[in-house]
Amino acid sequence: MNFPNELRYSRSHEWVRIEDGIATIGLTDYAQHELGDLVFVNLPEEGDELTAGEALGDVESVKAVSDVYSPVSGTVTEINEELLDHPEQINEAPYEAWFVKAENITEEEELLDAAAYEAFCEEESKK
Repeated sequence: MNFPNELRYSRSHEWVRIEDGIATIGLTDYAQHELGDLVFVNLPEEGDELTAGEALGDVESVKAVSDVYSPVSGTVTEINEELLDHPEQINEAPYEAWFVKAENITEEEELLDAAAYEAFCEEESKK
């Protein structure tokens, strides 16, 4: 499992990178591994408002449909349209296959650093 140090993580298994006021959000390596092969992605539209802790879209795997939650509140400025045609990119490279970019960040969930998230995932695996 991969836990890049430069990212922050939510307990619902999304990652976020905030640079120059822009938040880039995606699904973690742990999440894609647990979900299995992803076959469909539903994303918000540019201009949509995100609310920290609420669903921004969903993914469908061969196992189930799962919500993807926003770790921040803000406005969607860009979506990764490649994922709509190639959701398997999330399985292949979860930290390159971002879902959305957002600006005007007003709120962040309680985010974990890489070490805390790795420990959290270890606990989740034991359940």
